[in-house]
Amino acid sequence: MDAQGRGRADDVDPADQWVLNPRTGEYELRLPPSAPQSSVPGPRRGTPRSPDASRDGGGNAGTARRRTAAPGREVPPQRRRRPAPEEPAPGRRGRRPEKKSKGKRALLWVGGSTAFVVLVAGVGGYVYLKHLEGNVSTTDVGSAGSSSFKKDEAFNILIIGTDKRTGEGNEGYGDKGSVGHADTNILLHVSEDRSNATALSIPRDLIVDVPDCETVQEDKTKKVIPGSTGVRFNTSLGESGRDAGCTMRTVKEATGIQPDHFMMADFNAVKTLTTAVGGVDVCVEKAVDDPKSHLKLPAGESKVEGEQALAFVRTRHAFGNEGDLDRIKVQQQFLGSLMRKMSSSDTLTSPTKLVKLAEAATNALTVDKAIGNVGTLKDLALELKKVPPKNITFTTVPVIDNPAEKVKATVVVNETTGPQVFDMIRNDISFTEVKQKEKKEAAAVAARLKGEQSEPSEVRVRVMNGGAPAGSAQQELSYLQTDAGVTKSENAGNAPAEVAKTTLEYAPDQADQARALAEILGLSGAAMKPGESVTNSQGLPTMTLTLGKDFKGAGVKLNAKSIETPDLDKSTADQKQCAS
Repeated sequence: MDAQGRGRADDVDPADQWVLNPRTGEYELRLPPSAPQSSVPGPRRGTPRSPDASRDGGGNAGTARRRTAAPGREVPPQRRRRPAPEEPAPGRRGRRPEKKSKGKRALLWVGGSTAFVVLVAGVGGYVYLKHLEGNVSTTDVGSAGSSSFKKDEAFNILIIGTDKRTGEGNEGYGDKGSVGHADTNILLHVSEDRSNATALSIPRDLIVDVPDCETVQEDKTKKVIPGSTGVRFNTSLGESGRDAGCTMRTVKEATGIQPDHFMMADFNAVKTLTTAVGGVDVCVEKAVDDPKSHLKLPAGESKVEGEQALAFVRTRHAFGNEGDLDRIKVQQQFLGSLMRKMSSSDTLTSPTKLVKLAEAATNALTVDKAIGNVGTLKDLALELKKVPPKNITFTTVPVIDNPAEKVKATVVVNETTGPQVFDMIRNDISFTEVKQKEKKEAAAVAARLKGEQSEPSEVRVRVMNGGAPAGSAQQELSYLQTDAGVTKSENAGNAPAEVAKTTLEYAPDQADQARALAEILGLSGAAMKPGESVTNSQGLPTMTLTLGKDFKGAGVKLNAKSIETPDLDKSTADQKQCAS
């Protein structure tokens, strides 16, 4: 009796077809030779597969191993070692050692209504990963985002949770017949050195100007959707045919921050994802019995999943002032807990959870085309995995009630604190205290910072823009003259060419001036370039400060990783909190 005789292929748990290979310490996909309908999908019709993968195995276990040789290497013959890791027969549950896959765990932040979830990818297998890629939907956002994902740069992902109803049991949520508005929105900024990240929630009722946006239709033609002024942020998606690219453009218009990519999901994602990981721990200060969302929880800690998890992140009447801003705080607490659950050993060492989570997350996702293939998603996930949870800050766009309304229903950006928050994200500044990662410089280079320093009033320097945002040279000049006391400074306009790093060029007899300016600006020894002086507008020798693409803003030191933040309500991903 072959393996098929032990049970119907449809009854096989997908996780049971991932078997530990004792030679590599990794899980591999093992399928029965005559079971093309296995619940772990194989390649789609027409998808090329390796010679071994297309060949039925007639060995002792009646199984075929899908294996692909690395370039330049032959696949060694299958051999069995000690009995302990013996393969379970397809269709039968078997015990497997709780061993983590080597170097393949990754965190992918996606979203449901809360628009933010951590997916632990890495169950391995090219065929299965291509299947997951087929689950993901993509949207062409054109110039609204980046054309590719770059692993060596800071990046911004706009994560959108829509109010579109899909799946069963969602009739009580969102607007009936909605095409999907931007109901929950988080702009996730990941720092260039991966030491920190900021998840900035954008209220759906924030009043913004939605710019004109070009969309790509199903027939590949392009259509420009007219913009709107003084409208709710959530109308940037779905209204008049607007796509996620329109929402990305609206974020840029409202904050000055350019989203590079987007990830989007709807209500059903929260239900499927929380179920896939076996529930998420939440905490409430008081017992909850909300008849509108049907959420019932005792005071203290509880575990929620599926319908109950969705009710938890959707309710507005169980916490605070029953408004959207209070719901955002609860969602942030939920997301922190979900992230901790996703990265826990309980999830990482469970093939069953990994497979279910991979299926649920990729089926829930719509992303921009630039990150829509499995290789790029894996790269993005691995970069996200590098960020310590203690340095992932959750906060919200600073807002005040809309002064134009008598009955308060919408909010506007708080112009006192909002611009600084936006500037910090644009300039890659952490909202948590992060130790600067200092690179060891050669002794001769480091020595440029050592020695006597001139008084700021004796420093002569001209400022040029070599890649910083427009207007940066004048802004830095104003800071030097007004706040730093460097009065003998002037704006020299744009540099001849763009540069990646800010530099200070000076003559040997100006070294004391250069050291003084380096102290003020936070320049490294490598940024100081001994060379020649130039003549300023008064005919006097002067140094040249060229602002590069790494310029963080007027008055912000180049070596700063965190600065004093405005008064914000914020939390970090490692904190356990109770909703109130």
